[in-house]
Amino acid sequence: MGAALTRYRVIAWIVGVALAVLVLIGMPLKYAFDNPGVVAVVGTAHGWLYMVYLAATFDLSRRADWPLKRMLAVMLAGTVPFVSFYAERRVTRWLAPAQPRTPEPVAG
Repeated sequence: MGAALTRYRVIAWIVGVALAVLVLIGMPLKYAFDNPGVVAVVGTAHGWLYMVYLAATFDLSRRADWPLKRMLAVMLAGTVPFVSFYAERRVTRWLAPAQPRTPEPVAG
């Protein structure tokens, strides 16, 4: 499941950055300055990348045996700006093995 988690994490960040660029840069350029170039390029790229995100999420959810509601919630995270970053952190906490913490020596 480690490789599936890594794939999911990478595509979640890519989709999140693309959506942020689209919303924060592309949309203002299109509607405030009548320059649709960024929306045309980044919007199309985000659409295709979102399909890869859906496939990666589905693969991970089947391997982790998630309930349908959790899978759908994580899939929808790629449609709201910045939520994919939050979802990626939550999914990583759910699935990453707990790292044993060793106490640090006390300086005397």
